[in-house]
Order: sequence, then structure tokens, then C-alpha cells
Amino acid sequence: MNIRPYTDDELVQLKAMPKRATNPGARWQEKPRLAPAHRQRNFQAVTQTEDAHFAIYQRQNLADKADFSCGIRYCPLGGVPIVLARYNGSGHTHGDIIYRPHIHSATAAAILAGRRPESEASETDRYTTLEGALACLLEDYNVQGVSARRDYPRLIA
Repeated sequence: MNIRPYTDDELVQLKAMPKRATNPGARWQEKPRLAPAHRQRNFQAVTQTEDAHFAIYQRQNLADKADFSCGIRYCPLGGVPIVLARYNGSGHTHGDIIYRPHIHSATAAAILAGRRPESEASETDRYTTLEGALACLLEDYNVQGVSARRDYPRLIA
């Protein structure tokens, strides 16, 4: 299935929508079950009117603390889900980003080019841990109902 061509304005609106987690007590699961390689937990979130649905995940490699990912997906009713963002750890390289935390964000240009919507990434120093990545995602994507501790105190400008 093809992802519909979202505009950058629509992607910004999806990011800004106030969201509330519906399962704040989501539990960690190890995967695969017989020989776990990573652990993961999944949250569901909705807008106040419950007309927009989102899925948020955290995934941690059990053998490498720097190898983690935390992301948010928009799940339109009757449409193809789209990953809006992934907050990755420093466990791998991405283009010119060499073993540094980075954030992938969906763009209209990537969608139109037929690439993964969130294929573009930028290096960040806002987090170093999975917990810190989740805190940044919750803040950036306006999600309430789940708590996460920032790696660094927020600087007031």
C-alpha cells in the first residue's frame, strides 16, 4: 500500500496535536521470546476527540545500551500508517552521522520520492538514553499521560 502524499504543513499539524496515552502502564516484552535480542514496549495515544490515533514504541537492544529506538506512528482510520519520527541512539551510523544520537523525521519530500517518510535524520545532543529519547518525543509530539525523565535539565533561554 502506498502512503498518501502528506504535506509538510499536515506533518507539522500531526506533530502539534495534543495527544493522550491510553495505556500508560504498557509493559516491556522481550523479543524474540526464546532468545531475546531486544525488549520493547508499545503505547497507544489518541487526540482529545479520539479522532486521530497514534502508536509510540520504545525498543532497546539487550546487548548494546547505545542501540535503541523510540518512535511515533500516525495510524489513520482506513489509511496506511506513517512513521512520523524515530529517536535513535548512538549504536549505529546514519549517513554522515557517525555513532551519535539522531532523530528521523517524516518529510513530504521523502514521501513524494517514494522513500521511507522518516528517512531524513539530524544529529542531536538532547538525549543519550532511551528514557531521554522518550522524554524528548513526548515533549516534541505533545503527548501526555506517559512520563519519562530527561537526560539533561531543560535549559531556559
